Amino acid sequence: MFPLLHRWIWRDPARCARKLFSFAETEADGGRDLIRAAELTDDPTLRRLFVIHAADEDRHADLFRRRGMALLHALPVRSTTPFQLNWVSPGERGLDDLRVHTESDASLLAFLHLSEKSAAAHFATYVDALKDDPLTGSVFGEVLKDETFLMDYTYAQLIRIASERRHFILWRARLSRLWKAYLRIMSAVAGVMGAVILTLQYFILLPPFALLAKRAQRREPPGWIAVPLERERALESQY
Repeated sequence: MFPLLHRWIWRDPARCARKLFSFAETEADGGRDLIRAAELTDDPTLRRLFVIHAADEDRHADLFRRRGMALLHALPVRSTTPFQLNWVSPGERGLDDLRVHTESDASLLAFLHLSEKSAAAHFATYVDALKDDPLTGSVFGEVLKDETFLMDYTYAQLIRIASERRHFILWRARLSRLWKAYLRIMSAVAGVMGAVILTLQYFILLPPFALLAKRAQRREPPGWIAVPLERERALESQY
């Protein structure tokens, strides 16, 4: 999707580095949530797979972080970081602020499956967009191999523990992801609208108050103003 746009986004080393750090943070956060999921589940097979999954997420975070550091060290000292454009080229959403302790094993597997599937599609696009940066592209290629396995195991386990209800559970997880995507978009729109409104207030409402303050200043006599004797004595008592 939009290969030329993705190539333009990832062509800037500063933007690329910042996005890699963002991906690393998401992967690390997902790994911590998976460890918590392994502690909560009563299924020994899922416990083992969640731990393996968490280890993969931690390794992905390290890969993204190392490559981001390498890109930053190669930048000029005065290089500025442009917009990251995460809404165009997102990374993996991880558990997307999912409350692991409130989810069943089946719903968690469905959410993980959809997340890994989406991440695999995005990372495949980035591998193609980073042909001019083979080192960064190889990082996404390595992560992509793991994402395919993670996507497959989550679906296989979902079939194992909820074969008859898997379609309903997957659709419910899709709706949850859509709702959270909607909230992210509305939050971004609200931020833009807030900035616009505050800017308009600054240029529309503040100038009249500034003019009134200047008029009041011209009415004040210059220099020191003598304080009446009664006001001086007022400081000697609280009454």
